[in-house]
Amino acid sequence: METQHRTLVGRPRGFDADEALERAVRVFWEKGYEGASLTDLTSAMGITRTSMYAAFGNKEDLFRKALERYTEGPASYVARALEEATARRVATAFLAGSVRATTRPDCPAGCLGVQASLAAGDTAVAARDALVAWRNEGTDRLRDRFRQAVAAGDLPADSDPAVLARYLMAVANGIAVQAAGGAGRDDLQRVADAALRNWPPA
Repeated sequence: METQHRTLVGRPRGFDADEALERAVRVFWEKGYEGASLTDLTSAMGITRTSMYAAFGNKEDLFRKALERYTEGPASYVARALEEATARRVATAFLAGSVRATTRPDCPAGCLGVQASLAAGDTAVAARDALVAWRNEGTDRLRDRFRQAVAAGDLPADSDPAVLARYLMAVANGIAVQAAGGAGRDDLQRVADAALRNWPPA
């Protein structure tokens, strides 16, 4: 009896949870939150609804986990950009990373954080709120980095770190929408380069 109990407790899920989550990321990225049905998700993940609920929770829980995975993977360029030595290099790396992430040939075009929030109705309020918080966090991190740059004399004293952060985020979101509409990497990089021509001089 004891041996049988240990077997049941230690019984493996029968699927790779990390791989299943990666596939869920792709579905949300391609279809958005509302467009991704439970059937779409479980079919792509190769699991049953029961297994999905047991491993990840409901659709909203799964989406939050997918957004975290996206942040650690395709959107990890944000964290790397913040480590650059100057504000201009932060901005350059941030926009270049946005262009690369939204035009990867092996991934859906655009940005999960933008795609998933488009045409979100009443049933997607929680996901929409999660995405607003996600985007705001990115903006806040840029703002804080630019405050440091002002204090260090790397940006002019009259620079507005909050405006600069929102400017970059607005350009990056626009790049994502354009990429989803079929714009190519070279064209979008030229857009990023044009945006940086308005960057404050050191």
